[in-house]
Amino acid sequence: MVKMSHGPRAGSRMKMTKRAKDRGLPPVNRFMKSFEVGELAAVDIESSIHNGMPYHGFQGLTGRITGSQGKCYLLTVKIGGVHKTILAAAVHLKKIEGV
Repeated sequence: MVKMSHGPRAGSRMKMTKRAKDRGLPPVNRFMKSFEVGELAAVDIESSIHNGMPYHGFQGLTGRITGSQGKCYLLTVKIGGVHKTILAAAVHLKKIEGV
């Protein structure tokens, strides 16, 4: 019997699968997005781009941009009663219009 993989993308088959019409690279505008500190953003993982990809367990969570680190952004998310910081590239984040 083969042992189960415990890698960083294990168990993410449905989360990382695109629809047939969305296959391939995203438009250039998704790479060029910029965020300001304090803006709301959601984690929307682009599976065809591996640079700056956050862990798949954070897919769909919403938080606030708290800073930048190189070409990536720091996103603070509250999970239960704990605040966690996610490092993700702009292509993996989606702006949320809100308060």
